[in-house]
Amino acid sequence: MSYYDEEDTLMRRPSDVTARASIAVAEEETLMRQPVATEDDGAPEISVFLPVFNEEPNLRPLHAKLDEALAALGTTAEIIYVDDGSTDKSLKALRELARLDRRVRVVALRRNYGQTAAMSAGIDAARGQILIPMDADLQNDPADIKRLIEKLNEGYDVVSGWRKARKDKMLTRKLPSMLANRLISWIGGVPLHDYGCSLKAYRRDVLQDVRLYGEMHRFIPIYASWAGARVAEIPVEHHPRTMGQSKYGLSRTLKVVFDLMTIKFMASYQTKPIYVFGTFGMIAFAVSLLAGLWAIIRKLEGESFIKNPLPILSIVMFAVGVQFLLMGLLAEMLVRTYHESQAKPIYAVREKIGFDAQREK
Repeated sequence: MSYYDEEDTLMRRPSDVTARASIAVAEEETLMRQPVATEDDGAPEISVFLPVFNEEPNLRPLHAKLDEALAALGTTAEIIYVDDGSTDKSLKALRELARLDRRVRVVALRRNYGQTAAMSAGIDAARGQILIPMDADLQNDPADIKRLIEKLNEGYDVVSGWRKARKDKMLTRKLPSMLANRLISWIGGVPLHDYGCSLKAYRRDVLQDVRLYGEMHRFIPIYASWAGARVAEIPVEHHPRTMGQSKYGLSRTLKVVFDLMTIKFMASYQTKPIYVFGTFGMIAFAVSLLAGLWAIIRKLEGESFIKNPLPILSIVMFAVGVQFLLMGLLAEMLVRTYHESQAKPIYAVREKIGFDAQREK
């Protein structure tokens, strides 16, 4: 029979120094190294996070450039790599970087979820007051981080990079991107030249309530602007890809269009869906009424209902109108359940003044 030996247990417990230098690996696929809290160890000022998918040859030279760029800032920073289910040796390279650099934190996802999910994981893991996402393919230049932060300090909440001299193919990358950016700027109401550039700078409070789905990471400046954030854009460097393979293609264009429709609907009708469903319902009722009246007029002129398709059209459109109205009422119930169950406000506050101070009467 074995007994609990407190002294023996303490002797076998790993030291704090070992714990700080180690990386916790869960189920051989998930890796996440949390910072060791000490009296002098606070949250960094800047969090740089990078989605990684099969970028093993780029990671070491990229980290060397990041190290140089962050050293020039003269402030505290962390680097978060989000491995999005890589099938090459990317995770092994990230483990090595985390072992050598205490600023590095790694989040390894169980499978490939896509860039938006990886971005969301990076935002959740970040601790800094300024958050900077960027690609891990060496096409973004870490030296531009300083310029983004300088622009942010001019009073902006979001600073977006613009790949003005983009080093990509014209027909498959640049032309579709130009068209998409104009469409997004027109619908979203935020005129930016390059929504697809991952290199941006955000203040933390801008992203704290953002939830990303689909391919919506590129629309974060629109979300922020609709919430009252001040958005700016500056040109950034863009380098041609020299190692690895591009993960982007024309297949994303259709997804972007669908996501754009979604965010426009959410922005305009999230708290009042009956307006859009009710509008379509009333249009259907109007068509039903006109078709019915015209069918009656034709009947009075001697034409049989059997040979006239208008009565069927009138009945169908009336049923469609009823369905739209019921869908709108159901959506209203869901919206109220969503907000009231979480005590979630339907507005965003930039600042409160005078609430904490005790005013003299």
